[in-house]
Amino acid sequence: MQVNRVRKWAFLLAALLLSVVPVDQVMASETKTIIHAMGSSEVPKKVLRVVTLFQGATDSVVALGVTPVGVVDSWAQQPTYEYLRDALKGVAHVGLETQPNLEAIVALKPDLIIGTKSRHEKIYHQLSQIAPTVMAEDVYDFKTTLDLTAEALNKPEKGKQVWDDFQQRITNFRNVIKKREANWPLTAAILNIRADHLRLYLNQSFPGVVLKEIGFKFPLPNENGWGVKLKTKEALPSVNADVFFVILHSNDAAVRQNYDAWRAHPLWKMLTAPKKQQVYEVDNVAWLLSGGILGAEKILDQLYQIYNLPQVDH
Repeated sequence: MQVNRVRKWAFLLAALLLSVVPVDQVMASETKTIIHAMGSSEVPKKVLRVVTLFQGATDSVVALGVTPVGVVDSWAQQPTYEYLRDALKGVAHVGLETQPNLEAIVALKPDLIIGTKSRHEKIYHQLSQIAPTVMAEDVYDFKTTLDLTAEALNKPEKGKQVWDDFQQRITNFRNVIKKREANWPLTAAILNIRADHLRLYLNQSFPGVVLKEIGFKFPLPNENGWGVKLKTKEALPSVNADVFFVILHSNDAAVRQNYDAWRAHPLWKMLTAPKKQQVYEVDNVAWLLSGGILGAEKILDQLYQIYNLPQVDH
């Protein structure tokens, strides 16, 4: 109990020290109000030191041409996803997305923190004592994350450019694939293979939001949420779709063995995508873990490759 009390006071003292840095450094008089999932925050118009506490925010900050001073560890390819390593070379890490290290954040003297309500609601007050903090509602809505990040960094024009470039590539993809796929829009099942079960991701998952933006439809159209877990192979008819995008959760042998067991089942072989040889293994970092606009661009890159379509430069 005594140790916890000491830690609490040490943290509050550090936060207090941060609050008395020179006005011209934090530009305290030049702020704007940002509305976000936890209310509103006064954020400097010129942010110099931003810390990002979830993958989609880190991705979005990089997409906007900003280098954060602190990020959380990646879910795979630790400590930083390979596609972001060049941009984040030398950037400090502040712990896990689910449990960021407050002392490490304090030490970085940020003037903006970007988190998400779904991960960081319980520590929002503490984060706000360190620096102005804005929060997205969740981790999967990459468009909202990009918009919030662009607004907080005072880069609305850059945010619009990034989004418009993505939309241009989507429009090109749709125009070309319609000529090759008579039944477009295709129904897509996003299947995440775990060691002991299979997950079908739907419209409130990151890959689901991206594919919906591109124009794909999904199995179980009346289901909402991130998706469903399938624990028995008798449930396989519920994932029937024109195309399967398969995400192996890891490189563990148990994951591959489980995938082999599912696709060896007679019901799997009766589904549309396997029958038409439209089953594709895709990158788990881009499709599942990235959470941002650059990750969405990587998903679109893979779709262009899968369907052998000419790309629009980006």
